[in-house]
Amino acid sequence: MIYRNRPLARLGAAALLASCALTAFGVPAHAAGTPTDLSVALAGTKVAAGAEAKVAFAKIMNNGPGTPSNFLIKLDVSKVDFDRVEVVPLADTPCTIDGAERPVNITCRIQDDEVPAPGETIEIPIIMFKAEQGAELPYTAPLTFALESEDDTTPGNNAASADLVLTDESGVDMGIVVPDVKFQVSPSEQPPLLTPGTETEVLVEIINQGDVIADGVKLDLTLPNGVTFTEDLRECTYSPDRRIANCPAPLIQLGPQDVLVGVFPVKVAANVKAPVALQGGNGTVAAIGQLPATNANLAARKSALPSFLKAATTAQATAVRDIDDTDNTDAYAVLVAAKGGTGGGDGGGGTGGGDGGLPVTGAKAGLIGGIGVAVLLAGGVMFLIARRRRVVLVAPADERPTA
Repeated sequence: MIYRNRPLARLGAAALLASCALTAFGVPAHAAGTPTDLSVALAGTKVAAGAEAKVAFAKIMNNGPGTPSNFLIKLDVSKVDFDRVEVVPLADTPCTIDGAERPVNITCRIQDDEVPAPGETIEIPIIMFKAEQGAELPYTAPLTFALESEDDTTPGNNAASADLVLTDESGVDMGIVVPDVKFQVSPSEQPPLLTPGTETEVLVEIINQGDVIADGVKLDLTLPNGVTFTEDLRECTYSPDRRIANCPAPLIQLGPQDVLVGVFPVKVAANVKAPVALQGGNGTVAAIGQLPATNANLAARKSALPSFLKAATTAQATAVRDIDDTDNTDAYAVLVAAKGGTGGGDGGGGTGGGDGGLPVTGAKAGLIGGIGVAVLLAGGVMFLIARRRRVVLVAPADERPTA
């Protein structure tokens, strides 16, 4: 295939793909699931002028009542000029590419351990790379992300469309992901499920995917009804019911592709009736100001990073214009199991911990708290949630007999 040598090799290298062998995309036998309603939304498909790449997200929610068997995701890239920008979803499974001269559709199967339970959301990263020689700006192309499941009884909300936009504008581009919360904080590799009256942590990942420095950051975090903050973090002020935290941090300067990870200790009320998916959780991030990403500014920012833990006041948090505000907010749920539920084992778990609202910055963020959140940086831009993901792209016409 003409397109495979440059785009696919570059995608593999930039995503730090381990074990990236081309394999046949076998369709496993379909295990019977239960009737359910899956839905999908797209966020973060606009790229700043000076940014080389960006991670957008397809947010797949299971609206219940049941859990489907594994299902397919399909990204329609038929209108995208791969000489200008390369687009691919990342999933924990082999993916196939349709198209002889140009990619048309990329199809991946979501594995059983990735399928969201009722009330749960998973987020599929979609990586967008500009051409190495630079793309003519501005540029727009439509993207469509679709789901296919034999168990879905409401297929009308199984697709979402958005424009991929390579803008000629420069600016900050803040993004946030708040994963669903399912486990207690535990040193065990298979931590116990979250139950009424138990404590855990809400983890927040923030990135600046723009091409200038975010001069100060404001984070607002809302907990679902039935969950409250258990600690007073010095960067934050809290609502009387301890469900809303406003955390301005004007001394943090977040450069292009820098990442912050926030750790927020919380507790589920003892009177919550379980099992239940507590909805209404939400995180929102904004930049307070912005600075040009010059060498002098970047050097000064690095030397001043320790001071970002100083207290801040909400009066200082007046947000600037954001290149793409569709990924500045993220809803999440707290999934509470009935008492007597056993440990998880789907990749969550760890030591927990953390000492503040915005305690970690830069490429050393790594695994924080062990609740299944990972930061994978490839050239400082890969910002992936829940676990390390890999993509194995298969071009059917490239298969050769081994004889």
